Amino acid sequence: MRWCVSIGAVLFAGAMAGGDVASIAAPNTARQLTETTDSRPAVDIELILAVDVSYSMDMDELAIQREGYAQAIVSKEFLQALKTLPNGKVSVTYFEWAASSDQKIIIPWRLIDGPETADAVADEIMKTPVRRASRTSISGAIYFAMPLFDQDPYHGLRRVIDISGDGPNNNGAPVTGARDEALSKGITINGLPIMVKEPSYSTMDIDNLDYYYEDCVIGGPGSFVVSIKDREKFKEAIRTKLVLEVAGRTPERRVIPVAEKEPRVSCLIGEKIWQDRWGR
Repeated sequence: MRWCVSIGAVLFAGAMAGGDVASIAAPNTARQLTETTDSRPAVDIELILAVDVSYSMDMDELAIQREGYAQAIVSKEFLQALKTLPNGKVSVTYFEWAASSDQKIIIPWRLIDGPETADAVADEIMKTPVRRASRTSISGAIYFAMPLFDQDPYHGLRRVIDISGDGPNNNGAPVTGARDEALSKGITINGLPIMVKEPSYSTMDIDNLDYYYEDCVIGGPGSFVVSIKDREKFKEAIRTKLVLEVAGRTPERRVIPVAEKEPRVSCLIGEKIWQDRWGR
């Protein structure tokens, strides 16, 4: 089952700040591989952070996004969630994406097992210059992400791709095919749709981007969406999402289960807008 939650409506960061990570819903059991023949060192989760840097994101948003991930990784809520895990360890890689052929790894696989390693990863994220690029290919990001798990020097009990973006897929293969291939490999996809601006024709934004992410992008046991509709809550949303992912939990309050039905927003809406505008 998939879940969605708006950061504007669900403000449980205060509970987490007090260390009450257990107040979030019970852990999901996705890919709980307690026995494995894999010889790599074990971590509780292999987490890929796939971050949109398309031109529809303004420079301020890109900077806040970078800072949000860096601050989330060193936050007491994140480190508290880490302590609750059986191994107390996660492996993380961070890449930026735009068009189907444009992905750039910012942070190769890194182990986070406490404050010192968290600080090192956060510093790496902040040292790389912010960039922007053309087009939006969520499918390209998913296809790029999948083989990265094979390159991880650590073996996780769960594998998660965390995708943030402010628009629908408009380049490369359809997003649903990429999503379904990832799910067939036991990978969970979570989403962070960024909706802090009014939809604009010039940037190919759409109404209800959260619905699009819920119905067309995310999937896998315990998958969920945390939507950002308030610029002031940008960093809080990123922190909330990472804490939930690391803890292996889904949001508890005011959560709406997403039914398995026809998408409320066409999963090809981005491609259609591009075709209508540019004829290709």
